[in-house]
Parts: sequence; structure tokens; C-alpha cells
Amino acid sequence: MSAEPAAPRAASAEPAAPRAASAEPADPGPDLSLLLVPPRARTGWRLVPARVGAMCAVELQKLRHDRTELYTRAIQPALWLLIFGQTFTRLKAIPTGGIPYLDFLAPGIIAQSAMFIAIFYGIMIIWERDSGVLTKLLVTPTPRAALVTGKAFAAGVKAVLQAAVVVLIAAALGVAMTWNPLRLAGVVAVVLLGSAFFSCLSMAIAGIVLTRDRLMGIGQAITMPLFFASNALYPLALMPGWLQAVSKANPLSYQVDALRGLLIGTPSHLPLDFAVLTLATLLGIGAASALLGRLAR
Repeated sequence: MSAEPAAPRAASAEPAAPRAASAEPADPGPDLSLLLVPPRARTGWRLVPARVGAMCAVELQKLRHDRTELYTRAIQPALWLLIFGQTFTRLKAIPTGGIPYLDFLAPGIIAQSAMFIAIFYGIMIIWERDSGVLTKLLVTPTPRAALVTGKAFAAGVKAVLQAAVVVLIAAALGVAMTWNPLRLAGVVAVVLLGSAFFSCLSMAIAGIVLTRDRLMGIGQAITMPLFFASNALYPLALMPGWLQAVSKANPLSYQVDALRGLLIGTPSHLPLDFAVLTLATLLGIGAASALLGRLAR
């Protein structure tokens, strides 16, 4: 008889040991969820601050690519301090309440340099209109007030950088200024508000005149009257009565008064100064926003 065939080998009763887990977690790879699902849109009260910040960042990108503007604009304030300030300090022709005239002048020159940066900001709006950029911005969901506010405070940031240069020049000339961080923060706020107002004034004028040549002429025509009809060069009490009335309606006077009180400690009216500058800035934003659409027609 033939032998029985061999029985097949039984399967192992124990399963194979699982592969040992890796000590390090596996690399999940790049997150591609944003390519499939768009980020949640900002709505409500978060929309306007986001748009303002975006417009401000876009404007400041221009400054990063061309910084010569800061250096060239520092020449005129330096001449005012070096020549005008030191000469009148020696003459002692303007009573300043017992403080050196150069110390009295330095906050006025800071306000002047900030105003000169902002007052021609409307030219950039007209250039953007001519290049087609403004039309593209106006058809986006961004409110016009946010566009204007972003550009206004971008001008303010440029003015703060300019003010820092003037402060360093004044300190090198021996002007006794405070270095208290809280007071310097107040100086930044004052420069931002003043520059935002004058840039809005320039953008509103651009919405009226519509051309760069006209805006340049009007800007040159109003800058020096605004400067001389303020308390930047001399105390308010030395002005004739009619000029005192003009100076009290000039936002630059309140900016200079606040800067003097914060930087050199002279008597000032800080609550009134901040209130006037804030109100003027809000009115300027409203006027520029209302006239911005005329540039796109």
C-alpha cells in the first residue's frame, strides 16, 4: 500500500508581528488646504481695519524700494535749524518765554517737515488715476474711506520717519528735549494725526482740480501761508489780531503746540490739541472719500 500523502503545513496560529512603529512621526507634507478652501472673509467691523492696514502696507512698500526721499527731505529742516534757528537764537529778537529760540523752533520744524511730506500726497493719487491703478482699487469691495485712511496713515508713517531725523538733528545741535517713552509715543501720535489731515486735504484738492499741474500750484500756494500763519516760528501773542484768528483755525498750530508741550515741556493744551487734530483728520477723510470718485470719471 502506498504511503499517505503528507498533510499540508498548518497555518501559523500567531499572526506576523506588526512592523515596529517609527520613533518619529511621519512628515505630513505641505498644507494644501488653502488651495482648496479659501480663507474666511473678514466681515463687519473687521473689514475696514484690514483694508486700511493693507493699503498702508502697499504705500510703505514704495518707500522700501526708494529711500532717497527721506534723505532729500531732511535737507530743508536741517537748514531751518542750522541757519534760521541759530541766527535768531543769537539775535534774541523773538521772545520765547525764557527758552532758547532753537528749542522753541525745533517742534515747529518737525511739524513743518511732516506737513510738506503730506501736502503733496494728492499727486500720487492723480498718478495712480493716470496709470489705471485707482480705477482698479475703486471697483474692489474696499470702502473708499478705507482707501483714503490707508493712504493718509501711510503718509503719517513717512512723516514719523522724517520727524525722527529732525529730532536727531535737533538733539545734535543741543536742543533740550525729553526722551520719556510716553511723551515720544505722544509725539508719534501727533505727527500721525497732523500728516493724515494734510494728506487728506491734498487728496480732496486732487479730487477737485483733477490734474497734477494744478495741484502742484495750489500746494505751493498754501504750504507757506499755513506755515507762517501758525505758531511754528513765533508765539501767538506776537501776531496781529487778524492773524491770531487765522492761526487758531489752522490745525498746524495745534500740532506745533502739542509737540512743544511733549518735547520741551512748555505750557500747552494737549487735550484740546488732540481733539482738534482728531476732528480735522476725520473731516479730511470724509471730504477726500467723497471727492475720490471724481478722479475715476
